Amino acid sequence: MYLDGTASPIVEDPTIDILALLGDRNTLSRVPEFRIEQAEDVGSIVVYRNLRREAFVYEQGLFDGHDLDAIDEDPRTIVLVARDRSGRIVGGVRLGPVAEGPDLGWWQGGRLVVAPDARGLGGVGAALVRAACARAESEGVLRFEANVQVRNEALFTRLGWRRVRPSIVAGAPHALMRWPIGRIGALAAATKAPLGTVLAALGSRIGGAGFVGDDGAPVPGTDVIAACDAIVPAMVERDPEWAGWCSVLVNVNDLAAMGARPVGLLDALGAKDAEHASRVLRGLARAAEAYGVPVLGGHTQFGVPAALSVTALGRTEHPIPGGGGRPGHAVRLTADLHGGWRPGYRGRQWDSTSHRTGEELRAMIGYVAAARPAAAKDVSMAGVVGTLGMLAEASGCAAVLDVAAVPRPREASTGDWLTCFPGFAMLTAEEVGVPDTPAGPAVSARCGELTEGRGVGLRWPDGEITAALDGPVTGMGSAAMGNSARGTAA
Repeated sequence: MYLDGTASPIVEDPTIDILALLGDRNTLSRVPEFRIEQAEDVGSIVVYRNLRREAFVYEQGLFDGHDLDAIDEDPRTIVLVARDRSGRIVGGVRLGPVAEGPDLGWWQGGRLVVAPDARGLGGVGAALVRAACARAESEGVLRFEANVQVRNEALFTRLGWRRVRPSIVAGAPHALMRWPIGRIGALAAATKAPLGTVLAALGSRIGGAGFVGDDGAPVPGTDVIAACDAIVPAMVERDPEWAGWCSVLVNVNDLAAMGARPVGLLDALGAKDAEHASRVLRGLARAAEAYGVPVLGGHTQFGVPAALSVTALGRTEHPIPGGGGRPGHAVRLTADLHGGWRPGYRGRQWDSTSHRTGEELRAMIGYVAAARPAAAKDVSMAGVVGTLGMLAEASGCAAVLDVAAVPRPREASTGDWLTCFPGFAMLTAEEVGVPDTPAGPAVSARCGELTEGRGVGLRWPDGEITAALDGPVTGMGSAAMGNSARGTAA
């Protein structure tokens, strides 16, 4: 949520949808007695702080003189206020990053207050809490907590918060509570969860020993690796040149994750007319030239809905499996932080490649072949965390990701970066102590490890580990188990 909690039902406000998703249907079902907005001026902040002083200093005696602290002075702190029908501020709450330095997506809410004469107004406090949760999620936050007075714990529990442990604030008993943010799990469920069931129909007809859900497939009896990716039809329709570029990008990345050198492409294109097909092929040709990969042939059809898939062939005598990791291996992310959000895909697609030189692109896609890690996967639709979950699942273990150590562009929030398509990014698993391998202009850092168990946890600077994925991502099993549902999953 960005600003309003609710306004008049006739006002077009994206907040209404967000509040509905958070379960605030009671507020939305009637003409509201109040609205929630961000405090944008000094006067509103002063009124909010005065309400806090009245409640926490004079009424409850928690503080002496005032309750102001360093969080109030942090320019990143956001204040949401509730106004009644007359425009008077009758409540507020603040939220923002927990620590100084780069925003890691760990935020805390606090200083929730409602004026005494508004406490029966119809859920002002609950609406402020919901609005704070929605705003935190819209800012790309992945860990959102609050120290809640024990008497208010039931309210937060009813709103969906979970108790973490007891805490003490201003000498009074509180409970540290956490808002469950399911962004990563929802992405994995939407993009990868059905794979195990769907691919089981193919039985043992695909894949090879030691390869489960890999980015490419070794061709038996040869040193050839084959990969195939389809582009979302909506993207082919509305952004044809970019779709053409990406059709090469994702396939070359898939080969690179296997340690293979690309040797050729085949494309299959459906388009409404020749002009649209030409735009797609311009993007494809430009990418093929940049990566130095010839287009060997393909198929083109006109007068049909937009569709594009590309098959890529590469070669390597030592294919790197996605399931070659073991507990104790270090996890490394190697990513190109250059570029920015693709117009129209903010928060979802990071374009780090379309302005790189061919030499830079080829240096990056040669990284896995040069490093020879135990396991590697190209980060794609499931994002960094979902892809790490697939690597861990295929390796028969779990993973922990150190949030503060993940290479990330300044322009991307933690939540967006860990769930987007990042252009070029490789997750690898290797023995601890293995020296770094150059990756061209890409940035590389160890940022976690594989462990016993299942799923993926996020480790924060305070040592806390929060669950990002509770179990397997695809249901395809591990390479060590020889699961029959093998083949290209990414």
